[in-house]
Amino acid sequence: MKMSDYKSYDELPLFLNAELVAKVLGVSPSSGYELMHEPDFPVLKVGSRMVVPKEKFIEWVERSTKGSGSN
Repeated sequence: MKMSDYKSYDELPLFLNAELVAKVLGVSPSSGYELMHEPDFPVLKVGSRMVVPKEKFIEWVERSTKGSGSN
């Protein structure tokens, strides 16, 4: 698994592209692109470009990890 260079949400820019989403999650760039096409993922389309607002990304991570069995 790839390691994220980010240690805190505070370090993230206001908007994340697919490459940065992948980097933060520690997955491949292609997985980041696939994730951004999922219906429940908070994508903002600006023309042909897709970005994710930082706050919505954080909310998605928190919502997606609920009930995952982690302590």
